[in-house]
Amino acid sequence: MFEYKTIQNPIENTLLKEKGSKFIGFAYPVHNEQELKSALDHLRTLHPKATHHCYAFRMGLQGENYRANDDGEPSGSAGLPIYNQLLANEITNVLVVVIRYYGGTKLGVSGLVKAYKESAKITLEEADIITKELETEVEIQFNFNQQNTIFTLLSKFDAKVLSFDANENCILTASLKIAQKESISDKLSEMQYVSFEFKD
Repeated sequence: MFEYKTIQNPIENTLLKEKGSKFIGFAYPVHNEQELKSALDHLRTLHPKATHHCYAFRMGLQGENYRANDDGEPSGSAGLPIYNQLLANEITNVLVVVIRYYGGTKLGVSGLVKAYKESAKITLEEADIITKELETEVEIQFNFNQQNTIFTLLSKFDAKVLSFDANENCILTASLKIAQKESISDKLSEMQYVSFEFKD
């Protein structure tokens, strides 16, 4: 399991109207609690008068870090239907928020479930769902005269050089796909005067 599905770019302001209530949908790629909090704070600033800010997110490779929030709607009527759309699309590292402006007519629990589900669905239908491969960083130390060998090896594994300090003893940091980690480790282990460490 070296890859996961997520959305490429934020989606904002999809609109669903139901009996006078407006449901405005948003979806953001998020990687940590800080990005999550920023997105939620940003929407509260944009829509301070909204009746409800309901949301759900999944983070982590298996979506193991997740939450569904009803923000004052009847329990299970908002956050869960939104969360189920994340599951239906098999995506993670995504936050979906549906902001509701109450329109005067109560929708009842089943009406709310339907509206929040539909709003999350149309929001995610606008998103580009992409597959991302997990990456890791490796720091390699080697002698100056081994640079060519090291660079050839890195390009063979599609590794990206992030920093390179060329002295008599060179230090290089590169990022590469986790799927390649074992193979590149084997190659580096066979070289003399080379030491390396993965930063997981």
